[in-house]
Amino acid sequence: MFSVLAWLMPASVSFAAGPRIVSMNVCSDQLVLSLADPDQILGLSRFSRDAWQSWAAEKARNYPRLSGGAEDVLLLKPDLVVVSLFDKRATRDLLKANGLHLVEFTVPRTLDEVRDQIRAMGDVVQHPDRAQTEVARLDAAIARARAVASIHHYRVLPLERRGFVSGDGSLVSSLLAATGLTNAAGELGFGAGGFASLEAIVKLRPDFILVSEAGDRAEDEGRAFLLHPALERFYPESKRIVLPERLTVCGGVMLADALDRLTEELQRLTR
Repeated sequence: MFSVLAWLMPASVSFAAGPRIVSMNVCSDQLVLSLADPDQILGLSRFSRDAWQSWAAEKARNYPRLSGGAEDVLLLKPDLVVVSLFDKRATRDLLKANGLHLVEFTVPRTLDEVRDQIRAMGDVVQHPDRAQTEVARLDAAIARARAVASIHHYRVLPLERRGFVSGDGSLVSSLLAATGLTNAAGELGFGAGGFASLEAIVKLRPDFILVSEAGDRAEDEGRAFLLHPALERFYPESKRIVLPERLTVCGGVMLADALDRLTEELQRLTR
């Protein structure tokens, strides 16, 4: 969910043994869990154990879960607090007013920005070698996916609940493009994303739709859209690429797993 690092602390501050860190966002949680030493992690966000959106939810259970407010962070007295623009400004201001050092990440839109954020977090936790290993893992996963996907140049429509599609300016679109696939949402005129009607989707006729889950259960109207008879007619299981949301909701090390899953799905659908 983040990419470009914004330092909100003096450049002269350093930590000989590695900083003791608190993360206040589910995406930075996953970066910290992947790159920091266990004893560096003092606490993680209140959503860190949510399996639907956190690739590292099980691992997060080994660490304290924070409330989202400033009080429990202040009690932990961390060296660094990783925050985002999505965290309440009042909370961030209170932490700064109490002398805590904040490191802020912003939203990535491309795989290059994802690489930047991994390297940036590696610098934050003082383990740049681990970050470089994760970047290499991501690049290797891209190469594997490209070897399968670029042969056919499929048009893929990333489709979510209620008909939301991720547009050309989205991270998912960058993920598809890196492997030689085309995001068909561009033909609908979407930039970051928007809602498409059933009629528009059927008329567009992408080769595949990309969804976050399989199955025929509709727990609400949002999910029911994806199971509409018109979509199921033109896009049955054999025309659906399934990438769990926890692999794509954040820009980070989990994207290597997302790409490997994409490779497996393409092999399943085209064999």
